[in-house]
Amino acid sequence: MRPRRIVDLSIPVGPETQVYPNDPAPAFRPALRIETDGVNVLGLELGSHTGTHVDAPFHFLADAERLEDLDLGLFAGSAVIADVTGHGDREPIGWDAVGPYADRLAPGTILALRTGWSERHYGTERYFDHPYLSAEACERILELGVRTLAIDALNPDETILDGRDPRWDVHHLVLGAGGVIAENLTNLNAVDFDDPFVCLFPLRLSGDTDGSPCRAVALESSR
Repeated sequence: MRPRRIVDLSIPVGPETQVYPNDPAPAFRPALRIETDGVNVLGLELGSHTGTHVDAPFHFLADAERLEDLDLGLFAGSAVIADVTGHGDREPIGWDAVGPYADRLAPGTILALRTGWSERHYGTERYFDHPYLSAEACERILELGVRTLAIDALNPDETILDGRDPRWDVHHLVLGAGGVIAENLTNLNAVDFDDPFVCLFPLRLSGDTDGSPCRAVALESSR
């Protein structure tokens, strides 16, 4: 397959990358330099949920699949981009917003929620005030067979910063069903073609890995 166009859906990763509260901030340092060692090699330090990334079930469930246990088919497939950009700060995204796309949702489909939040608010405090998917809508999405949920915001659940106990309904539902979640996508507005094929491949990390940064892209077929 030779794609006609590739749209990058990934946030750049560097020391300035905005992270979830209390997650490790990324740090880069020169490990080798051409001037002294003949080559440039960069040392990287970052969390498993830095930038655009995917969550494995082990992120929330102690006895669930680690990243290396998962079928790669969860990270690539035909995508439906649901435009939910009308939602405001900390507003739940209900089935009324997702339902119009239901006839296109099926096993193997990647559902990407376009809130517009990363396009407008990434790098600011307001990025934490994103809309989030309701548990009821998530349940209905899973009933249609979807096992890969993506969002162009920090979190498909509400990000709690005021001392309340966080609720992780969507994480528990999707990951508990053996699915995966992709967070911090961006540039979904640039996917202006029908039937995009989306890839969310993580690094091949071994051991007790709960997630990984990924290079998220949408491909337009040349056919």
